[in-house]
Amino acid sequence: MSDTGVVTFVYLDWLAVYPEFVTVLEPAATNYFAMATMYCDNNASSPILDTTKRTMILYALTSHITSLLATVGGVTPSPLVGRINTATEGSVSVGTDLPTTPNAAWFTQTKYGMLAWQALAPYRTAIYIAPPQTAYGQMWPFSSGGWSWPR
Repeated sequence: MSDTGVVTFVYLDWLAVYPEFVTVLEPAATNYFAMATMYCDNNASSPILDTTKRTMILYALTSHITSLLATVGGVTPSPLVGRINTATEGSVSVGTDLPTTPNAAWFTQTKYGMLAWQALAPYRTAIYIAPPQTAYGQMWPFSSGGWSWPR
C-alpha cells in the first residue's frame, strides 16, 4: 500500500497470504497483479476507498489470474475456458460453458475469483445522484425571460 490511496503489489505479502503460489516468479505475479487492476479500479478515486480491503480483493484477483494462467507446483493450467457443465467418462468428453456477457462466470472458475466476486458485491451497484431540486415557491432561474415562478 502507499499513502497515495493506490495499492502497490508486494510479492512477499501476497505469498504470505497465498503460499500455494511460491513457484510463481515475482515478475509474473507482478504482471498478474497489473491484470487484476483491470477488474478492480486501483487509484485514489476508486469506489473501494479502504486500501486494506482493496489490497485483499486485488490479491485474490491476482491469485485467480495466476491460477488460470500460471504453472503452479508443476501443474500446468487447464486449457479449458469456463466452468465444466458436462462430463463423460467412457471415451472422455468434457464440455464447458462461459457466457459472453460479463458476469460471475469468469470469477467463479477458481476459489480465489469467487472470493473477489463476493467481496466486490457492494461495489457492483449503481449510484444514483439526484438532480438539484427547488422548494415550492422558489424562483426558477431556467426560463427564457430571466427569473420566473415554477409552473
